[in-house]
Amino acid sequence: MTLFLCGDVMLGRGIDQILPHPSDPILKESYVRDARDYVALAEAENGRMPRPVDFPYVWGDALAELEHVSPDFRIINLETSVTVSKCFWAEKDIHYRMHPQNIPCLKAARIDCAVLANNHILDFGYQGLTETVAALNGAGIKTAGAGQNSERAAEPAVLDGGRQNRVLVYAYGHASSGVSVDWSADWDKPGVNFLPNLSDTILLDVQKNVATWKQPGDTAIFSIHWGANWGYDVDPVHRQFAHDLIDKAAIDVVYGHSSHHAKGLEVYQGKLILYGCGDFINDYEGIAGYEAFRDDLTLMYFLHLNPNGSLMALEMVPMQIRQFRLQSASSADAQWLYEVLKREGEKFGARIELTSQNVLLLAQ
Repeated sequence: MTLFLCGDVMLGRGIDQILPHPSDPILKESYVRDARDYVALAEAENGRMPRPVDFPYVWGDALAELEHVSPDFRIINLETSVTVSKCFWAEKDIHYRMHPQNIPCLKAARIDCAVLANNHILDFGYQGLTETVAALNGAGIKTAGAGQNSERAAEPAVLDGGRQNRVLVYAYGHASSGVSVDWSADWDKPGVNFLPNLSDTILLDVQKNVATWKQPGDTAIFSIHWGANWGYDVDPVHRQFAHDLIDKAAIDVVYGHSSHHAKGLEVYQGKLILYGCGDFINDYEGIAGYEAFRDDLTLMYFLHLNPNGSLMALEMVPMQIRQFRLQSASSADAQWLYEVLKREGEKFGARIELTSQNVLLLAQ
């Protein structure tokens, strides 16, 4: 089985403005009040963009790569509400939304599952969450990690391609990534599948949830939005929790995200742990402050798994975000990512190689 995973997909704000059906551009940020200003920043950095663009535009060269690899399932962390709601969450400064009529943008990449347990999915309140789930499900995209109550939020997305093996995608949002406890779903309240901490009690809850759904032959992916936006260090508590998920909760892949750049990875007991996949699509071009992390560079993660969920091979294809569009990274940029992943992977015993085709491989 081959899976495609990537980091945060943010299709709101500036990106939403260049798509065929832009939302109301009004923002309530401290310094930016119009989403079109993010388009202007990007154009000042890298030149004028066409407007409106077609729905496949933002995926750029990634579409050809997806066709080439032809993964069985395509899974993303969607860090954008899909709504026309004007109910800005008052306690937040940054809000992301995409107009529901722009949902063909996700269809263009044939996304199978969008995980929603992150710190932006309730940017436009409960109405925004309800519209988001309805828009995605209406487009045939399964969701995990948020819902109309705690039971629905905790349910995994079940991906079944007609073969014996299924993929179960569990999604959780941890407080360390900025997910508010106020967003936590309850038995009578919509919200996110929230992790207040990574204690043994929480692990037991996860274990019970996985045991409820997982059948022999199933592959279980644990999506978790955790950690700070910037920095390569992995909290030892996070690492231990990832190990425990594999040892005690029958998780086969730990799919971490929240950091704006790729972090280290590990193979533990034959199972893959991605501590931070980085951003995949965003509108951050022209925003200064963290250039050293090169958040314009991102990775497509292609996981080749054995029937028991263990990792057979991992390919990582470098991309660069330019003019709100993914394009194949240059040899120099691929080398830069290789040096970072090599350095960070060595901390966990992972060896990274760079091929002549600018593809990063996990050596096993």
